[in-house]
Amino acid sequence: MSDIAGNIILLGSQLPSTVRLVAVSKMKPVSDIIEAYNAGQKYFGENRVQELLNKKDLLPKDIIWHLIGHLQSNKVKYIVPFIGMIQSVDSYKLLVIINSEALKIEKVVDCLLQIHIATEETKFGFSMDELCENLKSYNVLNLKNVRICGVMGMATFTSDTNKVKKEFGYLRDCFYSLKDGYFGSSIYFKELSMGMSGDYELALKEGSTMIRIGSLIFGQRK
Repeated sequence: MSDIAGNIILLGSQLPSTVRLVAVSKMKPVSDIIEAYNAGQKYFGENRVQELLNKKDLLPKDIIWHLIGHLQSNKVKYIVPFIGMIQSVDSYKLLVIINSEALKIEKVVDCLLQIHIATEETKFGFSMDELCENLKSYNVLNLKNVRICGVMGMATFTSDTNKVKKEFGYLRDCFYSLKDGYFGSSIYFKELSMGMSGDYELALKEGSTMIRIGSLIFGQRK
């Protein structure tokens, strides 16, 4: 058994059945992804559209791809036909474009609303105030070709576990606030995507339903 396969199996044995593992395969070769796939992993996350497009046709068709990095509006049309979920919806404009491209091919695209929870300004995402204003002012719930399935966030890259725990707790509170205020009737609004290789255990304690793991599966990127 390869290290990658062993890592997949070990992680799977540690996770509750309610938590989905998304293997982050950015900058990893097709051969590594195949090893993870053969160990039973079906969900993979990529940050860049071009890298995803280069890989997907070389890999099994039943892989479920998640776009987890910042998505430029002019790249939406390339991924809508096959993407399993766009986790990084960070503007109303982007949501409208996804809806428009999905409508053209009569598809409904699963999306998460990315909320900015970190202190680093380089990370993308809505502020909670901005997101609530968008939900109040625009007909988000009338966009029939996008399905809002929950929220996603990235904690500050720091060794301060109390800070990370607080940020994950805030994202959890945002999730429930949005569910109560806007998505109470939706059976799909149930995903809380938070936690990566360095902090997923903290995320699980705060209620994560989806973790995005790269280096713990594939090893450190060179």
